[in-house]
Amino acid sequence: MPEPAIHRRQAILQMGTAVWPTAASLSVSGCGPSDPGGGRLIAAWGRRGIVEGRLQKPRAVAIDNDDHLYIVDMTARIQVFDIRGKYLRGWRTPVSANGKPSGLTVGPDSTLLVADTHYFRLLCYTLQGELLEERTIGGRPGNAPGEFGFVTDAVCDSHGHYFVAEYGEYDRIQKFSPQGRFMRQWGAHGSEAGQFIRPQNLAVDRDDNIWVTDACNHRIQVFDTDGRRIGGWGNAGHAPGALYYPYDLALDGQGHIFVCEFGNSRVQKFNRQGRSLGCWGTWGRKPGQLNNPWALACDSQGGIHVVDTNNHRVQHIKL
Repeated sequence: MPEPAIHRRQAILQMGTAVWPTAASLSVSGCGPSDPGGGRLIAAWGRRGIVEGRLQKPRAVAIDNDDHLYIVDMTARIQVFDIRGKYLRGWRTPVSANGKPSGLTVGPDSTLLVADTHYFRLLCYTLQGELLEERTIGGRPGNAPGEFGFVTDAVCDSHGHYFVAEYGEYDRIQKFSPQGRFMRQWGAHGSEAGQFIRPQNLAVDRDDNIWVTDACNHRIQVFDTDGRRIGGWGNAGHAPGALYYPYDLALDGQGHIFVCEFGNSRVQKFNRQGRSLGCWGTWGRKPGQLNNPWALACDSQGGIHVVDTNNHRVQHIKL
């Protein structure tokens, strides 16, 4: 999958399986003098590699009700870890020669939704890794209903409807019935309200509103399940409240939105109105620093798990 044409620092980090910091090594990185609150590093774990339990440029994460993390990397492996980084199990997507998945979501029926990006489809697995072939949606490139460009993410609302985001020529979201029947679509390539330039990630709140990271427009947009825009915020920048290539977001159920910024190599915390409540992370390779993170997930204990992509690891923080 192509990445935004922004300046990148090339770095390779070789780490042990886990780093559990002492009080002296805890990293608190704010957005600057006006930062209203920093964060705390709980642990950094992961090591670059292609064997079980190692990570090769991980790009998406989902979390289940048992606080198990599902992580997909550039080898097309989906690996499952506990929140301390212990490897539990794993499997691969059926094919990956054309490209690797870039989105994961655990649905309300305890299935794993996989955005099989370069195969223009949504795959559905049990949490043990069994592919539910009858629930595959898409598979054909195009702009007709039920066809896709590059699928980035998918979510499911409380009624079982699927919402699938795609980027490329179309930049839209499609809604499907629980049986996989096309229902409606919204969005277009552009920067006006309701349009997108790479809708990279989706999340559903308890009211079934759909939250979207509109990555290359450097903003968040919010829609109801019929595609009506009901909110949003964001502008390109590095100061608190600004965003730079937001690639993922997570909702904690307490009114907070955590946004992972690929371009700023940080995590930012917002309230539902878009006011910044704190930041964590700066670019780098040490524990407490990030290198173009792609994704994050909230656990049941208030922890945030950040996929530190170009450092081939996960960092567990509180913010």
